[in-house]
Amino acid sequence: MLNIRKHPMSYIHFSSRLLEAAVEEFTRLPGIGQKTALRLVLHLLRQDKEVANSFGKTIIQLINEIRHCKICQNISDTDICDICSDKSRDRTIICVVESIKDVIAVENTHQYKGLYHVLGGIISPMDGIGPNDLSVKELEERIREHTVKELILALSTTMEGDTTSFYLYRKFKDSDIIISTIARGVSIGDDLEYTDEITLGRSIVNRTPFKPSLT
Repeated sequence: MLNIRKHPMSYIHFSSRLLEAAVEEFTRLPGIGQKTALRLVLHLLRQDKEVANSFGKTIIQLINEIRHCKICQNISDTDICDICSDKSRDRTIICVVESIKDVIAVENTHQYKGLYHVLGGIISPMDGIGPNDLSVKELEERIREHTVKELILALSTTMEGDTTSFYLYRKFKDSDIIISTIARGVSIGDDLEYTDEITLGRSIVNRTPFKPSLT
């Protein structure tokens, strides 16, 4: 019986070193294997040069010019993002989220009109991420320097998310503010970005006072 061994694409002979290099770069993206990378590169090659040039220019411009909002740490084209600079937003409420993807998820519900604070991650000892690796100090400064009445902890309902929420609760529980959390319409173990807009919207509207379960 023949022993047929499948070789990874890295052993496949490419007719062009430029093609091989482009495929290799695409594989650096999360969730993109070599077969998908090759398909994407070949797709670009079939397009007009103007389309490919525009694609490359947009990515380069994104990397070189994107900024993080000095107030909430959200991505922005300017020093202050559109949400923080919007005077119609309720500036007494801050919704604390893990990542920029969560800001987008909450905004898509059209149910929240306050401000945000992006932590840039959640506490995860297994991954070597502690409170000092998050933008907790920046959040502390906002609470101390501005009139904040409520802090909404809208983190993922995972062990790491609950640990981070508990840490923030312990840190700010003696402040003269309400600390709430989104209602458990979001299933245990779910990330906000994967929750449908209606469920997430209701979870924010029906938020409840934070009750620490970690002791």
